[in-house]
Amino acid sequence: MEFLRRKIILLIFTVAGFSAVAQVSQEALEAAFSKSYQLEKAGDFTAAADALKKVFDESSYELNLRLGWLNYNAGLFDESIIFYSNAQKLKPYSEEARFGLILPKAALGRWNEVIELYNKILEISPNNSVALYRLGLIYYGRKDYNKAQPLFKKVVDLYPFGYDGLLMLGWTSFFLGNYPQAKVLFNKVLLYSPGDKSAKEGLGLIK
Repeated sequence: MEFLRRKIILLIFTVAGFSAVAQVSQEALEAAFSKSYQLEKAGDFTAAADALKKVFDESSYELNLRLGWLNYNAGLFDESIIFYSNAQKLKPYSEEARFGLILPKAALGRWNEVIELYNKILEISPNNSVALYRLGLIYYGRKDYNKAQPLFKKVVDLYPFGYDGLLMLGWTSFFLGNYPQAKVLFNKVLLYSPGDKSAKEGLGLIK
């Protein structure tokens, strides 16, 4: 009975201790994030990251995400990948973590991995216009117009009078030899952006 009593007392103190730590941790986290934002605003990304590392918890999505961003801006791409990957594992459906992870991987030229990340985002969110457009740009840059075309088309379906989608679908159609469609799209671009140089160039090539 005495043993049980001691166990109960120990448990009470342990729980109380955790509550106190949690309260201090929240205050410490807020202070660390505040200092980190101030240092980032001053352009010192390394110091901004160091402020968060002092309170780092590997199970914190927010800390991993922010450290991924700060390390990317500091040019520490491998470190950025580690933190963004941790964030993505903690929140498997997070689009922001994958968009973040794309940044250092693109900076390192790991384009096949970038493509995989965009495809995963689109698997979760098929109408994500940012992922559709950026993935289309990658294929366009590779001159793989057949893969770029449906991506840009979907962007235009979602935003029928959006400048970027119309222009890129116009040029993709042009390089696929679909000149009538390209002409229609370039003319739409000129309604959005009268005198647009890229659209006028495309129309000039068709003529």
